[in-house]
Amino acid sequence: MAGSSTKSVLFICLGNICRSPIAEAVFRKMASDAGVVDKWRIDSAATSTYEIGNPPDHRGQACMKRHSVPMRHVARQVTKEDFMSFEYILCMDESNLSDLKRKANSVKNYRAKIELLGSYDPQKQLIIKDPYYSMPSDSVTQTAGRCCGCFYGTLPPDHVFTVQSHKKLQRKDKKGRR
Repeated sequence: MAGSSTKSVLFICLGNICRSPIAEAVFRKMASDAGVVDKWRIDSAATSTYEIGNPPDHRGQACMKRHSVPMRHVARQVTKEDFMSFEYILCMDESNLSDLKRKANSVKNYRAKIELLGSYDPQKQLIIKDPYYSMPSDSVTQTAGRCCGCFYGTLPPDHVFTVQSHKKLQRKDKKGRR
């Protein structure tokens, strides 16, 4: 991470109602639990205009509620200013990455490091699939938890997040120990 006292991360997906607000909420919870949320600027946005002004998908909200992860967000589109003001822009799939790189090329001397969030996954799941049509939100939450934990640096690579159906995110090692 960069050496400044305030760090910043922007999570990106297509519509900003499923994957990116889940990643934002999970990361904010991690930073809050670690007592450093005030040292982070954390947000999420979309590459498209499809869902601007809408709340997160109801299934993602229900998933976050089940795991006691606060979620409050209104969908917005990534802006040119975001490429200048965020240190990291982490996206969910190759289409997002391509769109972001194209947009970044129109911003002179942008500072953001643009990456796939999945590049931090110790289980090597590079692409975080869109749950809007098929995949359960719990799967996105698990993957986001692993990736965000490794991005943040709170977990060694041999730890993974598991989602309990009635409990919050819990850290376990590969042998299932807490």
